[in-house]
Amino acid sequence: MVWGFVTCGPNEALVISGCCHKKPLLVPGGRAFVWPTIQRVQRMSLNVMTLNVESPRVYTAQGVPLSVTGIAQVKVQGQHEEMLLAACEQFLGKSEQQIHTIALETLEGHQRAIMGSMSVEEIYKDRKKFNHNVFEVASTDLVTMGITVLSYTLKDIHDDEGYLDALGMARTAEVKRDARIGEAEARKESSMKEALAEEERMAAKYINDTQMAKAKRDFELKKATYDTEVQTKRAEAELASDLQEAKTRQKIKEEQMQIKVVERAQEVHLQNQEIMRREKELHGTIKQPAEAEKYRLEKIAEATRNRLVLEAEAEAESIRVKGEAEAAAIQAKAKAEASIMTQKAEAWKEFKEAAMMDLYLQTLPKIAAEVAAPLSQTRKVTMISSSKSEVGAAKLTGEVMDIVSRVPEMVHKMTGIDVAKVG
Repeated sequence: MVWGFVTCGPNEALVISGCCHKKPLLVPGGRAFVWPTIQRVQRMSLNVMTLNVESPRVYTAQGVPLSVTGIAQVKVQGQHEEMLLAACEQFLGKSEQQIHTIALETLEGHQRAIMGSMSVEEIYKDRKKFNHNVFEVASTDLVTMGITVLSYTLKDIHDDEGYLDALGMARTAEVKRDARIGEAEARKESSMKEALAEEERMAAKYINDTQMAKAKRDFELKKATYDTEVQTKRAEAELASDLQEAKTRQKIKEEQMQIKVVERAQEVHLQNQEIMRREKELHGTIKQPAEAEKYRLEKIAEATRNRLVLEAEAEAESIRVKGEAEAAAIQAKAKAEASIMTQKAEAWKEFKEAAMMDLYLQTLPKIAAEVAAPLSQTRKVTMISSSKSEVGAAKLTGEVMDIVSRVPEMVHKMTGIDVAKVG
């Protein structure tokens, strides 16, 4: 009996049972301590097993007997504890050859079942589908035993009835037929290409002939154009010679006319000088004395006008000063009378604006008389007016009315009463 520390390689697992374990302790690829007498250690192989699955003369879905050989790779799964425990329950104590036989028989049964559900053509043509079906069905059963199917591949298919040979012969006939058809199509395509090539050659020839004809036409057109240009240039040269001769004759005539113009200009210049000489002579003998007399008379008239203007301005200034003095006196008097009228207005409130207007109308002629009084003592009035202003009595009357029209403004400034708005 082995006891103490026990080890195993990565391709096997230790199964320890006995005291201290409710279920076996599984140690894949490692070590464990085993107590003597009260514990037991066993080994489970984890090596990959290659199974040569042969199924001779199995009837397919069409009833055709067929023999199939497949290759499968299987092993006890040591990385999954539940699968390893199931493998221990099934195979612990059995040899690797016995496990090999159980897995092979299981795979062979599933392979025969899949063959019975498929036709010969499906198995022969779609091997991938057959491999997948066998792999899926076998994996489902073997997993419950703790065995994993790593791979499955269909190795060989054969039959004793010549069915596969017949399929091959049919396929061979199809291939030969397709080859003959392909050869005929190739000859047809070759003939078509030859015809197209000939057509293209003829088209190219026609295009070439057309291009040559076009080039010849272009040459003839260009030659005619060049001939026309040469003839045009020759005619232009001849016309240019005639034109140049005409221009020369015209230039000679222009120069002759220019000589006549210069001669005429000199004659005009001499005549102008003679006229200027005569004008200077007249200016010295007649015009200058007349201008001097004119200048003297203008100065005398200007002095007289300035004297009259100054006298009129002095007189007007005197009148203005005197009028302002009289207006100031009238303003003072009017202010006193306005004060009296204000007192009367306060006493006679029942008259209100009617009384004020009545007093204003009674006073206004007196103001006008006082304004015009200084004019009655004037002996002489000299008036100067522009072409647009009034003259004479109208001018004096306008001055008086202008002074009188300022009375309401003075009343408003002194009393705050706007006479123009009364009534």
